Amino acid sequence: MKTERKDVQFPLWRKKVDSSLFNDKGTTIPKWVCNMWNIQNEYYDCTSKKHEKAQVSVYFENIYYEGQVTVASKGRKTPAYRLWFSDELLYRLKDVYLMSYMRDIEIRLREEKDNIEEEIPFWEFLDIEYDEDNKIFYFVSHYTQKPSFPELFRRMIESPTLHKIDDELRDKTDFRIYKQNWKPRKDIETEIGAENIIYFLIDTTNKLLYIGEAKDLVKRLKFGKHKEIPYWNYYRYNVLPDEISSDNQRRAIERMIIRDYAALLSNKKGVDNILISDYKLANIKIDF
Repeated sequence: MKTERKDVQFPLWRKKVDSSLFNDKGTTIPKWVCNMWNIQNEYYDCTSKKHEKAQVSVYFENIYYEGQVTVASKGRKTPAYRLWFSDELLYRLKDVYLMSYMRDIEIRLREEKDNIEEEIPFWEFLDIEYDEDNKIFYFVSHYTQKPSFPELFRRMIESPTLHKIDDELRDKTDFRIYKQNWKPRKDIETEIGAENIIYFLIDTTNKLLYIGEAKDLVKRLKFGKHKEIPYWNYYRYNVLPDEISSDNQRRAIERMIIRDYAALLSNKKGVDNILISDYKLANIKIDF
């Protein structure tokens, strides 16, 4: 059972984690909390996040992030104050409050926006303390709901495919390629929906790098033969946008990247290069 904190140093607001935290990269500060923190005294004229006085720090898990406090008063009887935070902190909060984030995605995937909190009942809380003198907001994850399948959920939150779905639900139409960090070979079967991708394989023992393209990553790596790099032990991939989805388009990008790396690594075609590493490019098909 979760016990009450004993390390509170500044006036505290315990906020229930909901969709607004993920969708808006911030939260409205209730009036009673504004009064407790004396928000009106400092930010009464901060109508823009670019305002010099609006700049604050947000401290979470031993890291300081940039933030802003703004006020909206036009057309309102009572001014509304809001705390904003960075994309970097948003990404971390999605990871920490994974169950709330997944529930948020679920409700946005549904056509009927029913009361999902009654259907999937759990609550998570974020403690927010405010140091008025130094303009620092302290975030503490007071209570989180443990996922039913924690390792699967952790890997899903890192998935480029999940970020793509999230952006689509938020109507983000920017041309975007979704990137990923290196993962060990044993993780390949956990890649759900990794389609229309450019992938990289690396053999850290023999110092080889391979670049490829695939419509379906798991099928390609599980059943495709990679004679050029049979002992690869790590992989990563980039998910291409829907505007680039044909086989010819993927292959054109693949060939371009292979040629770029051939100009930097030793290769089997003898392409002129400026060596930046003792790794070798394993690809055989290289354009001149």
